[in-house]
Amino acid sequence: MDTFIIEGGTRLQGHVKISGAKNASLAIMPTCLLAPGHFHLSNTPNNRDVWTFSRLLGSLGVHAELNDNILHLDSSNITSFEAPYEHVKKMRASIYVLGPLLSRYGQAKVSLPGGCNFGPRPVDLHLKGMEKLGAEITLEGGYINARAPKGRLQGARFHFDISSVGASVNVIMAAVLAQGHTTLTNAALEPEVTSLARMLNKMGAKIEGIGTTTLEIQGVDELKPVNEETIPDRIEAATFALAAALTRGNVTLDNVNPYHLTSVVQKLEESGATVDVTGESMQVTMDDDPEPVDITTATYPGFPTDTQAQWAAYMLRAKGSARITDTIYPTRFGYVPELHRLGASIEGGDAYCIVKGGHKLTGATVMSSDLRASASLVMAAMIAEGTSEVLRVYHIDRGYESIEKKLNSLGARIRRERAKEE
Repeated sequence: MDTFIIEGGTRLQGHVKISGAKNASLAIMPTCLLAPGHFHLSNTPNNRDVWTFSRLLGSLGVHAELNDNILHLDSSNITSFEAPYEHVKKMRASIYVLGPLLSRYGQAKVSLPGGCNFGPRPVDLHLKGMEKLGAEITLEGGYINARAPKGRLQGARFHFDISSVGASVNVIMAAVLAQGHTTLTNAALEPEVTSLARMLNKMGAKIEGIGTTTLEIQGVDELKPVNEETIPDRIEAATFALAAALTRGNVTLDNVNPYHLTSVVQKLEESGATVDVTGESMQVTMDDDPEPVDITTATYPGFPTDTQAQWAAYMLRAKGSARITDTIYPTRFGYVPELHRLGASIEGGDAYCIVKGGHKLTGATVMSSDLRASASLVMAAMIAEGTSEVLRVYHIDRGYESIEKKLNSLGARIRRERAKEE
C-alpha cells in the first residue's frame, strides 16, 4: 500500500487538466456487452477503478487495453456470463454487467458487490428493475443468479422508489434490448446516466426523454459498437476547485463541463471565492479565508455527496462554523476522526457534522477510509503546519488519475512512498 507524505503550507496556482469521469467510464464500459465488436472510449481516466472493471470485463471474454487515455474494448468473443467475487468485491459498479448480460444473453451470475466502506447501499432497486422486465432472480452463496425465462427480457413500466444512479444505469442497459416498450420513472439525472443514454442511442437504441426523470425506451433487436468520448469528471473538478480555494490559490481547470458543477460553484461563490468560466475552462481564485457555508447533499443537480468530504476540508479554514448534511449516504463521515488527528474541530451527529473553522492544523498520520475521504485528508494536510502522512492512498487511486502529480504541478509538496510494514 502506498502512502502520501505531504508538506503543508503551500498555495496552488497554475493550470490543471481534469480527467475523464470515473463514474461515467464505469457506466459506459459495460455497454460493450450489448454488441459484439470494437469500442474505443477516449478521455478514459487511468485509475484503479477503470483497471478493476477492465479485468472484470476480461473475465467475461472482453479484451481491454488502455493507451493514452483511450480504452479499446473488443467484445467479439464473450466466453462467460459470470462476474466472480474476486473482481466484484473491489467495486460496487461491477454490478453494472448484470443488465447487459441479461439483456443480450438472457442470463447472468454476478457476485454481490463491494466498494467504499461508508454504510449499506443495497442493490434491491437493480434487482426489482430486472424482475419487472421479466427476469427470474435468486440469491445464493453471495451471488445474484438471473435469467430471462423467455430468452429475452420484456418491456415494462418501472418506477425507481429512490433516484439511484446505479440502478438507473443497470435497468436502462437491460431495457434497450428488451422486447417491447419500457417506461422508467424517477430515473436519475446525473451526467453519468445521460451520457450513457446518449451513447446507447448512438449504438442504435431508442431512448427518449434523456435528461429528464422519465425515459421511454423502445427495445431493439441489436446494437452496434461505437467510438465515444467520456465526459469530464465533475467530482475531480470540484476537488481541485475546492483545493484551490482552500489554499488561497489561483487555479484554472481545463477540460471541464461547468454546467455539471453549478451547485458546487454556487457554494464556492457564497464562500467568497471568485469563479470565472470560459468555454471548457474554469478559473478559481481565493484571496482570504472563506465564509462558512452550509451544504446539504442531494441528487443531481443538487450538491453531490461525492464532494461533501472535500467541502468539510475547505470549511476548516472558514471564519466560523458550517453544517454539512448528507441525505444520500448518512454514514459517510468516516473522515471526521482522521481530520481530528490534524487538529480539526468537528462535531458530528446522525447524517451531519459541524465544522468549526479557524483552528490551527498540525501535521499527523491519518488513514483513508474511502475514495472521497482520502481527498479531504490530502486537502487538509496541504494547509496543516508541518508534515503529514496519508495512509492507504489506494482509495484515492480508485478515482483520481495521478492526483499527487497534478497537485504538485500546481505547487503542492506531495511525495508517494511505499507504506511501512506493520
